[in-house]
Amino acid sequence: MADAPVVAGLARGQLHELYYWMRLTRTLEEKLVALYRQTKVVGGLFRSLGQEADAVGSAYALDRTRGDILSPLIRNLGSMLVQGATPIEVLRQYMAKADGPTHGRELNIHFNDLDRGFLGQTSHLGDMVPVMCGVTMSFKLRREPRVGLVYVGDGAMSTGAFHEGINFAAVQRLPLVIIAENNGYAYSTPMAKQTAVRFLADKAAGYGVAAEQADGNDVVAVYETTRRAVERARAGGGVTLVELITFRRKGHAEHDNQSYVTREELDAWEARDPIDRYVRRLTESGWATAAELATIDARVSGEVDQAVAACENEPLPEGASALTGVFADPPAADLEWYRRL
Repeated sequence: MADAPVVAGLARGQLHELYYWMRLTRTLEEKLVALYRQTKVVGGLFRSLGQEADAVGSAYALDRTRGDILSPLIRNLGSMLVQGATPIEVLRQYMAKADGPTHGRELNIHFNDLDRGFLGQTSHLGDMVPVMCGVTMSFKLRREPRVGLVYVGDGAMSTGAFHEGINFAAVQRLPLVIIAENNGYAYSTPMAKQTAVRFLADKAAGYGVAAEQADGNDVVAVYETTRRAVERARAGGGVTLVELITFRRKGHAEHDNQSYVTREELDAWEARDPIDRYVRRLTESGWATAAELATIDARVSGEVDQAVAACENEPLPEGASALTGVFADPPAADLEWYRRL
């Protein structure tokens, strides 16, 4: 049967979807780099090069039809795309367009759509863990079979917000999955210089929660591991800390030249590129043909190019629009009173 499970409970078509989402993430970010160099991106640009599998595979383990929700970090664009964010929204957001999700008030992927299941981050690292505690507490109190997922980096796991959040979630047995991205560096600080544990998953024991670890550059392994954690949470088993071992192959943002990372380290992780590895596995296992993957590549390129063409020359917001929605929407005919605030 064409729809029979092939691996990890996934059918052939689903394996192709995982490839589509990873390829879309990378292609969209590559397009954003080109726009950034043309000074069309406002603010910083944060790449997920080498981390596409961890965002896509973990988000794919959620069930949107049941109302599961996630909160991404700046390198989790792929998770938002899986949940339903579109390339044109992301482009408009990065370019601060008037028709963007936040109408130019915020940048990068700091935007929400609870109906589609993503809650935008704040810039304060670790703070979304206690926020997602509140979200999943509401699921528990309403007896809804919904699960929340939140991403946190190795550096943020050394913050008080992370400690308070995971401790509260553990005590309350909340239906929460915490994805700990071990990508080597907290900005320019290697993990060994900001925490004494060898692995981030080791911290779970101190909170009395389950822990799992997976190769963050293997999208199927990420999906399979996260799926177990999601099912455990939905069944009332409480929190799971899932550590994904990956690597940030670009600087913290495009302005960071990553001089603190050796060429040898970058080369070693480039050889473990999650998309290249997945292509080899798909073709060698007979789960996809070269022609099928080429069709997906063409679809992705077409979608991204179409999105850029649609919004690249759209206007920025009018200055006066910054006043709307601050306290209450101003009267359409008279903005002067608001200007005097």
